[in-house]
Amino acid sequence: MARHKSSPPAIRRRGVGMLRWAVRVASSIVLWTALLHLSSLLGLPRQQLQRLLCCNRRCRRRGRAPRAPGWVYKSNGYLLISCNGGLNQMRAAVVSLNASVYSKTCICDMVTVARYMNLTMVVPELDKQSFWADPSDFGDIFDVNHFINSLQDEVKIIRELPQKFSRKVPFSMQPISWTDSRLANNGLPLKLQKLRCRVNYNALQFAPSIEALGKKMISALRKTGSFIVLHLRYEMDMLAFSGCTHGCSDEETAELTRMRYAYPWWKEKEIDSEKKRLEGLCPLTPGETTLVLKALGFPRDTRIYIASGEIYGGEKRLTELKTEFPNIIRKEMLLSADELRPFQKHSTQMAALDYLVSIASDVFIPSNDGNMAKVVEGHRRFMGFHKTIQLDRKKLVELIDLLEDQELSWDEFSTAVKELHEGRMSEPTRRKAIAGQPKEEDYFYANPHECLGAARKRREKLKHTEI
Repeated sequence: MARHKSSPPAIRRRGVGMLRWAVRVASSIVLWTALLHLSSLLGLPRQQLQRLLCCNRRCRRRGRAPRAPGWVYKSNGYLLISCNGGLNQMRAAVVSLNASVYSKTCICDMVTVARYMNLTMVVPELDKQSFWADPSDFGDIFDVNHFINSLQDEVKIIRELPQKFSRKVPFSMQPISWTDSRLANNGLPLKLQKLRCRVNYNALQFAPSIEALGKKMISALRKTGSFIVLHLRYEMDMLAFSGCTHGCSDEETAELTRMRYAYPWWKEKEIDSEKKRLEGLCPLTPGETTLVLKALGFPRDTRIYIASGEIYGGEKRLTELKTEFPNIIRKEMLLSADELRPFQKHSTQMAALDYLVSIASDVFIPSNDGNMAKVVEGHRRFMGFHKTIQLDRKKLVELIDLLEDQELSWDEFSTAVKELHEGRMSEPTRRKAIAGQPKEEDYFYANPHECLGAARKRREKLKHTEI
């Protein structure tokens, strides 16, 4: 009897609770509708509206971006990616399905492909069989959680392919040629170009261990003033595969040639080194780089951080550079042996440390225009058009040869080098687009001008402050 008498109040309480829940749901719908109309009237970007309404503490703490209202995600399948090459090839350059491809820009481009095609992207696999033989996985280099969470409003990313699909043979798309192995530099919708930037400059954060060591290196360099980074691309693999042997002995040239022939996937075997050099297609030697730095007016006490792997020819090849610029700094001078030991056999992780120091430097000077040089240049533009000196190697080798043949005095050489680079300091400009010739046009990740509006404003504000 007592149980029967108490049931009506219990029913009433449940009814009140349901009524409150219904009122809350209805209020939320009305509020969302009003805010969406208001955002349209005011021109407020939908992503900005999402950030304002992301009140969930867990969402903020984990850095997750809520999916845009109205975007219905229906996966059309899974995108498997295999990336190879060095760090910056991984970060941006070339892409394909289940193929051997370059990687950093590969990742940026493939996220964009996944978004465009509504595909669920599996965390990329990194090739461990290439020349670099680096056993690192994606999570050893990049922060996987941040990568997945920061892009969840655009692309669904999972750590591994579901078990039920593990035995299925995926459709594999191999790059047919150089132009087939990456997204186009130009002609893509603006929202996709901006997504490429978002992946590169926000989602692809390095693993915490790499970020921590990078910050330590930068802090140590900053304690004693300004510094420049010289990306001295004069390692054995670069010289062997490019065929650039200017300044090498006959024995070294033979060694580099043997290495090139030892790798069957490298198609170009017979290479005219001097012809390539005169066309500006070879990295400057350490000796040539020394002359250029002096000619540009860098003082003897300039602190120069060398971003590179092992220089071919060892320390003797750096003798001239060290003589003219004695304040040469390497990773090994900033970090202890114990700190570096976990990275020693992981060239990609070592390159990540160089990358962090390069984007933080006062001036960045690459001796070659490879992937590292281009991606760092673009990142520095994005950060506010920080100075990158883009060396005109074709003109420089002509001037250097004239100087060495005593057809130019030092003053004439120095003046010519300075005039040559007056407009090559990463000033704001639009990419050069050449229809049908992607190799000849400017690279998207070196100058992503679609994403640099905020950087231009920061630059103008800084100029105004200095005045």
